[in-house]
Amino acid sequence: MDHRLPGVYPAKKKDGTVIYRASVTFHGKHISLGSFADPAQAHQAYLEANTVIADGSLSVEDYPPSSPLSFGKWVSLVNFRDNGIYFPTPIYLKKKFFLYYMEPSRPLKFDIDDLFYYSGKKIMRRGGHLFVNDYGMQFGILNRYGVKNYAVAGKDYRFINGDNTDFRYENIEILNRFHGITRQPSRTADGKCRCLFKAKVHIRSSYVVGIYETEEEAAIAYNKAVDILKKNGINRNFPLNYIEGLSPAAYADIYSRLKISPKIYSIFPNSPQN
Repeated sequence: MDHRLPGVYPAKKKDGTVIYRASVTFHGKHISLGSFADPAQAHQAYLEANTVIADGSLSVEDYPPSSPLSFGKWVSLVNFRDNGIYFPTPIYLKKKFFLYYMEPSRPLKFDIDDLFYYSGKKIMRRGGHLFVNDYGMQFGILNRYGVKNYAVAGKDYRFINGDNTDFRYENIEILNRFHGITRQPSRTADGKCRCLFKAKVHIRSSYVVGIYETEEEAAIAYNKAVDILKKNGINRNFPLNYIEGLSPAAYADIYSRLKISPKIYSIFPNSPQN
């Protein structure tokens, strides 16, 4: 077979295996389409890339699953054709936001403010957890909104419009900023509704630390309960709460005056149900 096919270039891997790279040039930009074991497959990827570039009626959703061209590359080419900007990640620009396609059917939505970040980051999924690799570490994409890794959807945060693929800032509401804290609806003496905050710590079951006026007080009470449990010999990897904007002196003052459930003081390694 003649391997001198348009858009196809033979190359060798470190072990000497011959592979075939495909590429296309559009608007003066040289775009790699990937590496293939078969030259005919590389050429087919080249032909399909040219079709995408030339046919403005083709959309992201028209991607053929049998295509040798990767889905991510298809998205990049469609966006480059329509919007004049090439991204190596599967991004399609809209007027006030952008779509990040991990799969054809349900793209993730982000604010334009996040475009620079995700234009160079590959979003990955493990189970239901979405994350990126940044400086050799894994970061959940919800971390950018102040949502902790242990947070539970519907309890600690929620998608306001009910769409859990819509990561625009206006659509994400933080319900609980701290670990071990839940809102506790209450009513005042005159019947008005107010919100208190319950702190709980989990060992083998959950123990109520107390109910407090503010979310920050509940978070500090949780930390205090953890300190007490550790002094009692309960060696667990309890996550601690960090309260921003509070000086060490102010933190210490609140910490010392907060009352903790007496039961917390009586929990030891050999206590029942610990």
